[in-house]
Amino acid sequence: MVWSDADIDLSIVKIDKYGLTPITLGDSDKIKLGQSVYAIGNPIGLEFQRTVTSGIISAVDRTIKIKEDEELSYMEDLIQTDATINSGNSGGPLLNEKGEVIGINSVKIEEAEGIGFAIPINIVKPIIEKIQLNGRFKEPSIGIYAYDKEVIQYLDNDVKFDNGIYVVSIKKDGASYGKGLAKGDIITKIDNIELNKMNELRQYIYTKEVGDEVTLSVERNKTKFEIKIVLGEKR
Repeated sequence: MVWSDADIDLSIVKIDKYGLTPITLGDSDKIKLGQSVYAIGNPIGLEFQRTVTSGIISAVDRTIKIKEDEELSYMEDLIQTDATINSGNSGGPLLNEKGEVIGINSVKIEEAEGIGFAIPINIVKPIIEKIQLNGRFKEPSIGIYAYDKEVIQYLDNDVKFDNGIYVVSIKKDGASYGKGLAKGDIITKIDNIELNKMNELRQYIYTKEVGDEVTLSVERNKTKFEIKIVLGEKR
């Protein structure tokens, strides 16, 4: 395994085999509701390996609750599809009609049929590019947990904001600790790029290097200010 991140349920592995034709990566920022998609994977294990199912994109920017070992977390900004996804499909591609990968199959809702989710491929692109260039990916991090406004309604009904992402906690060993950022702050921009989704923050930071400096635009109690953070390595 070359890299993994439990927060987005994703890992990258290296295969010692040559002569393979790589699949084309699409643009998950351009997907539209109702467009046809195809999911490939190994549902229920190797007995049904290389199964292909079809459906449509039924929603975008979905947030779902995940409960594992009594721990509650959230996965955000997911692609929702009614293409059948079962245990074993995780890690397989979600393809558009051109055969381009627009997502990576992840989870399904056990309580309902026809509701599965995939991680947008654009999150993964900068990681792949750096692994191709350097042979590895040192994950830059600002050392916070933050949620979109769609998630905060599950955590605290009293928190209201129109734009940005809400800082839930700051890691004591992270890059932002002691730099002036606080729980409850709303980050509206990074390097003057507007933020409304946690994945937008991840996607931008993944293009940077550990040790790079970024500028966060922050709102706290209707006061606006900026904080400079030197990116650390996520551990």
